[in-house]
Amino acid sequence: MTLFLPALIGSAIVLLLALVLFFRPAFRKEKAKKPEVSGESPAFAEEYSVELAEPVRSQIIDPVPELPRSYGMDRLVLMVRDPYWLYAYWEVTATKMDEISSQLSPGLWESSRTVLRVYDITGIDFDGNNAICSFDCSLGSHADEWYINVPSANRTYCVDLGRMLPDGSFITILRSNLVTTPRDNLSDRFDEEWMWIEGLYFKQQMGVSSPLIIEELAERMGKLPLGISSPGFYNPHD
Repeated sequence: MTLFLPALIGSAIVLLLALVLFFRPAFRKEKAKKPEVSGESPAFAEEYSVELAEPVRSQIIDPVPELPRSYGMDRLVLMVRDPYWLYAYWEVTATKMDEISSQLSPGLWESSRTVLRVYDITGIDFDGNNAICSFDCSLGSHADEWYINVPSANRTYCVDLGRMLPDGSFITILRSNLVTTPRDNLSDRFDEEWMWIEGLYFKQQMGVSSPLIIEELAERMGKLPLGISSPGFYNPHD
């Protein structure tokens, strides 16, 4: 009886271990089985990976830096778009606006309006008062750029940004650079007629001496270069 009890206990332990080893794969498979979702195909539900996928990390994209709206400097830049259109953009700081408004009587700044004055200064040294002609473009109160339609091509222009007062006087705030618009037709200048010398290059490659090349050039030009002579050169004027 004393020997039978330990043997019975040992057999029970072995049987228990065998059951655990036998049912363990089925238990793991059941635990890892994906919950069924309505509308999911059976084939997809059966083929489910036991490994847990890593959570998808959202990619952090650095924001693209934007160009600043202003740079804190007073400037008026004029550019050419085509023979009949200019483009101007500007920035007026608060300091500059306070400086201009302080020169006016109270309430005069509010009663004035912003104007672009365009000057045709073709062929002259512009001093602000000697333009060939000029015209104004009325702007909105918050405008900081403008397309300007000019009347003539192939002209030099300059632009003033200012305020038009109720009495018609104009106060300049900023002045632009000078630009020249291109032509709108063919040029009236003609190049000189150049001599074709491919034949001379060909002859030089064939071994013709340099005096003969100079002689042929002289014949085409109608004269012989000074200080150059060639044996056998015939001068029809002799």
